[in-house]
Amino acid sequence: MLKKIISKISGKTILIASAFLLLVSPLSYAQNWPTKPIKLIIPFAAGGTTDILGRLLAQQLTKDLGQNVIVENKPGAGGNIAAEFVAQSAADGYTIMLASGSMLTVNPNLYKKLPVNYAKDFVYITNVASGPMLLSVSTKLPVKNLAEFIAYAKTKDLNFGSAGIGSQVHMAEENLTYTAGIPATHIPYKGESAALNDLVAGQIDFMVGNLTAATGFAKAGQIKPLAVTSLKRSKQLPDVPTVAEAGIPGFESTGWFGLVAPASTPKVITDKIYAATVKAVNSDALKTSLDLNGLTAVVNNQKEFESQVKAESIVWEKVIKGRNISAQ
Repeated sequence: MLKKIISKISGKTILIASAFLLLVSPLSYAQNWPTKPIKLIIPFAAGGTTDILGRLLAQQLTKDLGQNVIVENKPGAGGNIAAEFVAQSAADGYTIMLASGSMLTVNPNLYKKLPVNYAKDFVYITNVASGPMLLSVSTKLPVKNLAEFIAYAKTKDLNFGSAGIGSQVHMAEENLTYTAGIPATHIPYKGESAALNDLVAGQIDFMVGNLTAATGFAKAGQIKPLAVTSLKRSKQLPDVPTVAEAGIPGFESTGWFGLVAPASTPKVITDKIYAATVKAVNSDALKTSLDLNGLTAVVNNQKEFESQVKAESIVWEKVIKGRNISAQ
């Protein structure tokens, strides 16, 4: 009888101990994170603004986290290919994504079918940076300023390129052409850099690209910069007026980029990523790099980030319906 009682107690003890270990192990694992390299997924091709920012951030996070942060580009479908990859990755903090604002606020309103649910399949960590855009035209176009461009565009069948349907670049272009009353044809690419290369080659007529990616081409005389979309002039191109100055009062359009991870990633891990990102963007090295690229550091907590996404989603939903923009 005594042996049976001892056996039952031992069995219960083992079960309790096993359950305790199951609870403690993930917590211990998360607290020790990171113990191996981290993948930072970039949803667009190399050379675009998301890629440039991602590489700058990865360098600093590598120092702050003590593990290599490796950039991996997965372009296509307005960022949805990368989003699907990340959503299906293990929720262990070793796969995170630098998403463009358009992926989180435009894609859910634009695509009839999506491989992910942006509101449920990700945990929003923090915004990282924002920056203005630059209206540039091919050197082949016989225009010197925004007013000449608008007048010329209204008499021609011009086209413009973007980083993909629904991308920040695309939506900024739709916003500008609609406001200016310009009839133009949209040509989507798999990334901003590919579109810029075709603008340089004269294969497309104009583009409203992120300042970060377009400035080098503008300074080299390979494209003609006409106006920046911020309310103030850019330090990078101080002689280029704002769209508001050049003829469309009150016009403003900026792009932003934020870190997300697969849903169910432990909070202790996302908190570490958030803390490291805050430290990174406040470092002198990254601040200088962001400034040189026309970007401004922006960090907010998870609730603030979610609120930002919800508010902008409402705005873009109205624009998409009003302009009858659609994607397959």
